[in-house]
Amino acid sequence: MINTQSKNDQLLNLFAALQNELEKLGSWSEVPPAPDAFLSQLPFSYDTMSLPEWIQFIFLPKMNELIERGAVLPQRCGIEPMAQEFFKDRSMEAVELLRILSEIDRVLGGLAEN
Repeated sequence: MINTQSKNDQLLNLFAALQNELEKLGSWSEVPPAPDAFLSQLPFSYDTMSLPEWIQFIFLPKMNELIERGAVLPQRCGIEPMAQEFFKDRSMEAVELLRILSEIDRVLGGLAEN
């Protein structure tokens, strides 16, 4: 088990790497989705946003907010399987992205090392 600060630091580093990787893949947007897209009740807002949009405009801001407030973090995020499906036609390009998402789950689950 790792301490909370170390876990948060690891997550913040992974979030920065995630953003960088989405940018490399050309999947980082300068323009947010329409306001209605944020009203989705479905997991990953898959009916109103692409997965990269959801990561950028919902997941990362929410996780950063939780860390900033010192709130309890989820035990896992489970984004990697969704990302595998989303990037299935670009799987070779998305290897690093999938690794980062897997590592985020690992850290959230308390399996990371100091």
